[in-house]
This record gives sequence, structure tokens and C-alpha cells, in this order.
Amino acid sequence: MASVKLTDVKKVYDNNVTAVHDFNLEIHDKEFVVFVGPSGCGKSTTLRMIAGLEDISGGTVEIDGVVVNDLQPKDRDIAMVFQNYALYPHMTVYDNIAFSLRLKHMPEDEIYERVTGAAEILGITQYLTRKPRALSGGQRQRVAIGRAMVRNSKVFLMDEPLSNLDAKLRNQMRAEIILLRKKLDTTFVYVTHDQTEAMTLGDRIVIMRDGYIEQVGTPTEVFEQPHNTFVAGFIGAPMMNMVPAQLKREGRQITVSLLGAEIPVTGDKLEELLAKDVHSGEILLGVRPEHMMLVHEAGPDTIAATLEVNEMMGSELHMHVIAPDETRLIVRVPTVNLTTEQRERLVYGATVHLTFEPKVMHFFDKEKGTNLIYG
Repeated sequence: MASVKLTDVKKVYDNNVTAVHDFNLEIHDKEFVVFVGPSGCGKSTTLRMIAGLEDISGGTVEIDGVVVNDLQPKDRDIAMVFQNYALYPHMTVYDNIAFSLRLKHMPEDEIYERVTGAAEILGITQYLTRKPRALSGGQRQRVAIGRAMVRNSKVFLMDEPLSNLDAKLRNQMRAEIILLRKKLDTTFVYVTHDQTEAMTLGDRIVIMRDGYIEQVGTPTEVFEQPHNTFVAGFIGAPMMNMVPAQLKREGRQITVSLLGAEIPVTGDKLEELLAKDVHSGEILLGVRPEHMMLVHEAGPDTIAATLEVNEMMGSELHMHVIAPDETRLIVRVPTVNLTTEQRERLVYGATVHLTFEPKVMHFFDKEKGTNLIYG
């Protein structure tokens, strides 16, 4: 087991395109860290620099306190699982898993013990004599994970390992990776573009954009305390509603005006804004779709909107509405709270009234996009 430390790491390609800018992160021993972000943000490039598959243009990568910039991948004591499985089609599952151990000239009895042990953990014992072409996508991914497991490496690297699977298999494999992590008890670095994977798997999440780190934190921290509008919009599905608003402060009282509603800020949010000494001005107010509430009577703290699309998701409705100034919002409404009569009224063109509690509001600088409390 080992820690991984990246200090001022950068990657510049021959055409002077910088893929990763001054990346600084310390991954603790036995921690599961997830790199997440949109395509092209530099997450896989960073992982490949840790693995030694990409040259490092600047900075240092340390594994277990040793700088590995100039070490070959085979000398870094890492194991990697790729997106495309990278199995040898002419070999059996057993031989695929055993391949790296045989390169090290390990005794066959020890190889047998490691391979069968990994197969039992992954539930693929019955497939050891098969070729990869006879396996499903999920089974092939288990073989790829097994091949990495048997090496007993200090660090386990995974580059979008579930992206080729269908939704049902992804959910299943995600749960299996969580269980595998508990059994292996090693250091994991995992890359994904799927924020659900990041939230469910990671001890900490590294959110990237255009080669920069936007925020590092636990799943709870990045969800509840996003540092900027990018993080707020990227984490959570559907994405957070962002609405231009007017923040008004008079002494120790703060209210927010938006879309015809006047909402007083109270509790912890009020104290946090006062501690930051915010002043009156234009802001962006963020509210997640699941934190908006459907109410049945208009009031000073409600927003009147017109229902445009109503998606039935089973346990909840995803309501797409148009508020004043043509502002579009998404509202998640649990169906268990609605009567049959109330559901029947939620049709195209219906007027709905929305509100939310002050404690779920997020306040962002209108120009910079930074969080006024946590940014």
C-alpha cells in the first residue's frame, strides 16, 4: 500500500497544447480518489502520468515517497485497468490473469493460488478455462480487474473501466468495485466522466476542467459546498438550477429577490453570508431540482411558472417549467406526495407554484462564478 503525491505536474504536448496545468494533489495510503470531469479535461492524462504511460512535462510524481518520473511503468509497482479491457483473445481467462506473474517467473503453484483467489473474489472461477470472446462485457471487465489484482501492487489505477457496459451492468459493477475495495484495502485512483460513479465510489473527488483542478473534496463536500458554478452544475443530476437574483442586505438581514419571489435568508446560511461580509448586489442563485418544492397556493415566497414538460421517472416527476423572464427550471417532485387529482392537473401549460427553503440556496458571484460562502 502507498500514498501518491503529485506536485506541480503538467503535461504539454508537442503542439504546445497544455493538457494538465500545475496539478497538485496528495492521495493518502488506502484512499479511493476519483478524477472526474468532462471529456478532454485531462483526467486520463493525469492517470497515465502516474502510471508512466505519458511523459511528465513538469513537476514530480511520487509513489510511496519515491519520485517515479523516470521509472518505467513496470518499475512503479502499479496495476492498471483500462476502458477496453485489453485482454489477449487467444489466451484463456486463467492465462490472461496469470500473464504478468509468469513474466516475473513466479512459481506456478503461487500463480495458481493468486489466480484462483482473485477469480473467487470476482465470481469468475467457472470461466477460467474460457476465452475472452465467450464472455460478456461485465465478465471481461472482471477478468481485467483480476489481472491487476494478482500483482499485489501498491497502487490500483482504473481508467473509465465501466464506460463500455450498459446501465444495468454499470450499476452492478459499481457495487462490486465498492466491495472489491474493502477486500483489497489498497490505494485506488479511478477516472470517470460519470458523476454518479464519482459520488458513490470516492473517498474524495477531484473535479477537473480544461486541465485544472476545480475542487477536491468528499462527495458530501462537493455536493453541498460547491466552490463555483462549474462544480455546482457538474455534480448532481439533473444539474443545479442557476437563476439571476438580487441579494439585499440591511444590517443583519438579508433577502434574495428572484423571479417575482422575495425569500429571506435565515439560519446557518445567513450567518455564513454575514461572516463573509457580503453586500447587496446581483448574484446567481443556485437551487438543486430536488430541493425545489411544489406548493398549491401562491405567496410572496413562491415562484409562478408554466409547466412545459413533465417526465414520469417512476418514483418522481421531472418537471421542466418556464418562470418569469423565460427562465427555465427543472423540479424533481416525489410522486408519493401527490394525489391522483394533483397529478392530473400537472399537464402542459398548467401554472405551478414553487418554493424552496433558505438552507438549500447556493450563492454565486455573477461575474466570477465563485461561491460567495465556500469559494
